[in-house]
Amino acid sequence: MVNFYIPETLQQALEIRGKEKAIVFAGGTDLMVRARVWFGVPSNFDKPVVYIGKLKELKGVSMQDGVIHIKAATSLTDLLDDPLVPQPLKDAISSMAAPAIRNMGTIGGNICNASPAGDTLPVLYTMDAVLTLRSVSSTREVPIDEFILGPGKTAIRDDEILTEISFKVPQFDVYTFRKVGTRKANALSKLSFMGMLAFDGDRVADFRAAFGAVAPTVVRSRDAELKIIGKTRDEVVSVIPELLGDYSKLIRPIDDQRSTAFYRKNVSLRLLEHFLNTHLK
Repeated sequence: MVNFYIPETLQQALEIRGKEKAIVFAGGTDLMVRARVWFGVPSNFDKPVVYIGKLKELKGVSMQDGVIHIKAATSLTDLLDDPLVPQPLKDAISSMAAPAIRNMGTIGGNICNASPAGDTLPVLYTMDAVLTLRSVSSTREVPIDEFILGPGKTAIRDDEILTEISFKVPQFDVYTFRKVGTRKANALSKLSFMGMLAFDGDRVADFRAAFGAVAPTVVRSRDAELKIIGKTRDEVVSVIPELLGDYSKLIRPIDDQRSTAFYRKNVSLRLLEHFLNTHLK
């Protein structure tokens, strides 16, 4: 029998996590799928479980000095309803599963699940999100692109809990979030794309792009982005082929039951090309 803990405070949760190396459980929409067994048999957990889904210290959204702070156990539905949450993140969340799943699922869970197809991840990568990881004895901040190491693998230590996601919303003029799936809802991503552009007159002041489900982790290239930042619209149009070549080397999808590598790569590049051509002419 696996021990199941329901702490009343974050401090208690951290103590249990540190002592028991317990599995952290909030909404459970990903965790319970991974631990599922035959009908009527308890879920297959190999460690104690600590439930943090009701801790008020891990819920809510706030803004301080222009930085948005999202507590890790905030439900996806609550994020959709919060006026502080930027629209690109809401667009990604609204494409996820069904309302019942969004009511239970949390943003912290979507991050810690570390799936290449995680719908919030391309947006959080372009926002340069920073994750706060706490243990009984320490607190540290890790950029999201250093936290997610591969499918199902993260940099979290076995005594830490993800408590907060923070980012400063970039000033952009246009953005696009696209999720490509078998259907609009209740479907895992074949691939996803997040692009944003900001202009200073005729020049590109900022450009960011990220792709999900096309490599072991979300694909974002700051080197590629810098190739068009500061250029005029006409100059950018002329380097789009070179830019597509850069991303083509980084996008390394696989064949699986949802799609083929060929489809994923070609659609990803076409989405980027369409985004740039649409907003630069």
